[in-house]
Amino acid sequence: MFINALCYGLDDIPTDSNIKSQIISEHEKYGTLPLLNELKEKDIKYYQEVDRNNPMRIIRAIEVIRITGKKYSELRKSKTKAANNRTFKIHKYIINHNRTQLYNRINLRVDKMIEKGLIKEVKSLIKYRKLNSLKTVGYKEIFNYLDGYNSLESTIIKIKQNTRRYAKRQLTWFRKDKSANWINFDTNKKMKEIILSDLASKFQ
Repeated sequence: MFINALCYGLDDIPTDSNIKSQIISEHEKYGTLPLLNELKEKDIKYYQEVDRNNPMRIIRAIEVIRITGKKYSELRKSKTKAANNRTFKIHKYIINHNRTQLYNRINLRVDKMIEKGLIKEVKSLIKYRKLNSLKTVGYKEIFNYLDGYNSLESTIIKIKQNTRRYAKRQLTWFRKDKSANWINFDTNKKMKEIILSDLASKFQ
């Protein structure tokens, strides 16, 4: 989503902070299922493709449906983006790790984050925990730890598991982009040479 915003610009689909806050409150009180049922009833197409593990996307779809009375899937197709005014070309390169290598790097990264003070950081943000930006992998697990629901050891395991699942969903999303170029993981120098060589061939 953020990559698309960078490459193609933001959409013109409306937003309403009051309606969004109301839906977020419904989600906190009743969970995702009622919102999914509403989405299924009002926009079966988006219901079938939405990531069920990403409540913010579900909330966004319901917000738009309630504001406009139209299907979110249809508005997404017809939205106008700043891409029409882009004066540059986009070339996408995705670094491809094998699964074992990727998961090992994720596990090591989580260990380093804990070592460098992630728990202390999350403690300092407790009063902001309802913000969407803090309902992400890493923060939400440590909030549960600080609330006494899990041990530190199980919390770290959970962060690693959820990060790996998130990475898997990212790869699935990236694979849908037929314009992207995949590069097998190697040294920075080697990957840089591959990218520059590919770009040079496109501008000949």
